[in-house]
Amino acid sequence: MKTEQGTASMPKPHGSKNKATFARVFALALSMMLVFSGLIACSPSSNGGNGGNSGSNEAASEQSYTPGTYTGTGTGNGGDITVEVTFSEDAITDIKVVSQSETETVAAEALETIPASIIEYQSLGVDTMSGATMSSLGLVAAITDCVEQAGGNVSQLKKVPAQEKSTETVEKEADAIVVGGGGAGMAAAIRLQELGKNVILVEKTYRLGGSISVSGGNQVVTGSKLQAEAGVTDDSAESMVEDFQKNGEDICVPELIELYANNVGETTDWIHEYAGVEYNMEGGLHDLAEYSHDRELAYAGGGAGATKSLRQAVKDSGADVLLDTTAESLIEENGKVVGVNAVGKDGTTYVLKADSVVLATGGYGNSDEYLTEELQNSLYYGLMGSTGDGLTMATAEGIDADTRLMEYAKLYPNGAEVSPGRAKSTIDGNLLVWPMSTILVNAEGERVVNEKASNHEILEVELEQTDSMLYLLMDQENFDVWSTKLKDTGFNTQAVEGYLEANGSTTPIFAHGDTIEELAGVLGMDPATLQATVDAYNAGVDAGTDEFGRTGEYLQMKIGEGPYYLVEQKPRYATTMGGLVVNDSLQVMNKSGEPIEGLYASGEVVGGVMGSNSPSGANNGWALTSGKLAAEAIAEN
Repeated sequence: MKTEQGTASMPKPHGSKNKATFARVFALALSMMLVFSGLIACSPSSNGGNGGNSGSNEAASEQSYTPGTYTGTGTGNGGDITVEVTFSEDAITDIKVVSQSETETVAAEALETIPASIIEYQSLGVDTMSGATMSSLGLVAAITDCVEQAGGNVSQLKKVPAQEKSTETVEKEADAIVVGGGGAGMAAAIRLQELGKNVILVEKTYRLGGSISVSGGNQVVTGSKLQAEAGVTDDSAESMVEDFQKNGEDICVPELIELYANNVGETTDWIHEYAGVEYNMEGGLHDLAEYSHDRELAYAGGGAGATKSLRQAVKDSGADVLLDTTAESLIEENGKVVGVNAVGKDGTTYVLKADSVVLATGGYGNSDEYLTEELQNSLYYGLMGSTGDGLTMATAEGIDADTRLMEYAKLYPNGAEVSPGRAKSTIDGNLLVWPMSTILVNAEGERVVNEKASNHEILEVELEQTDSMLYLLMDQENFDVWSTKLKDTGFNTQAVEGYLEANGSTTPIFAHGDTIEELAGVLGMDPATLQATVDAYNAGVDAGTDEFGRTGEYLQMKIGEGPYYLVEQKPRYATTMGGLVVNDSLQVMNKSGEPIEGLYASGEVVGGVMGSNSPSGANNGWALTSGKLAAEAIAEN
């Protein structure tokens, strides 16, 4: 489906809002709620202290506490965060995180660094860590309540600066500056250093990783040694281009999709052999409707596993990495980009000079400035830091970069709305149960699509249904398998138990019933219609043929014994498809169609490579491939 602007028309989900405003208001509201409401609980458990830095701030030195160790629980992004905080008579002496369900690649450093800062400065005035905002808020809220229980003055401690702001200006020079430490930025930095170029890598969050770290962990590997090893030797760049154009509604930029298809194989082998990224060869290539050949592999350990290897490769490369540092503007001299102005979280100003700059800043999924109204009102599941920074810098007056296809985003049909306007993905579990007997039904209890069709095809059908929603219909055996993957995509076990207890009365809908009739009644479906849908599917298994074209290994198992489940499936997006115009050397082009000297781009900030819609595994592959190619173009020039 398209609107007049050429993008999928999306309904407004329940409670959705302007995301930039929502992020600010929700963070503030949650922080206050956690501190002042019953969402956190804290109680003294034992006396004693382990020693520590009492701090030198005047407000901190005026504190007095009832000595002991207190236990507090706050709500993070993945669920509860439980801490034990120990106090002496006048200081916070120890903070231990005793349990949490946060995503390791996102929150691990926040859970370590924030307690250390609170102890060092005897302050609750710590900043949230960009990239782990909700984890930070939940952690600080739990510690804050423990301060209250120990008799401390919370208001006073919040006024104590956790770190004095620097007024220093630092000037640095390098051969190249890479802005953004996701897959594209890490690949560019690793390759530039390998080619003998000195690199400064600037990342605005506290850790390298970006979208690849929280992705499903799959990658296109066309033409690689690994694809051949996995049994496919007849794939080609031409076939990949054809598949991508079909999936992207024939608006993929030809020179970019061809560049991608002709180089992703070599990049995969380089990432594997040089950067140490391992692939799940035991799991093998994935059978996907989007592709005429099997060309997707998973990373060993998922996106987190790939990120761990890439971070180590950046460290080993010797690149100068500036974390918690935000690039604010490009430095231009006589029509050439010669550097970046940036500011550190501690207030340090950086003036960075180089012959070349690579923008690898990701997309704009969390920036209303660049989103269409339809996307502003869609479920978002990407990084909070995807705010279009590279676009803002490159399109500024004096740089004048051009953009294209800004109205498009990659929409998936398999999201669950876990908070207003925010989604989590069920895709990993879905892949496990399609070979079993899980089917998709609409609000009327009717089956309307082949579950093994492409995500794009399922999405188009989904958008035509009541409330633009489908449901996974699973028996107990399927649900038990499907639910094993929920934690991998960010669902908290305790939260899922709450969804099941609500039994369809709140979003996300996780409805259940002992019989098909009971299940239908939970959501107001016609029981006879839902039962007829189940009977028709099971009859297709017996006949070996299916009215929707589900075949082979995906039509072997009947829907069996209950209890039965209906789980919501709503459109969601994270990846934006538009971005900067670049040539086949990844040089950014200005509005006059000329390359901007010294300025390159890679990854999601580049517009048009996959047209209107990226197929599975494509974005990680493009990030790594374009990062490597930008580095090689710089070295060659």
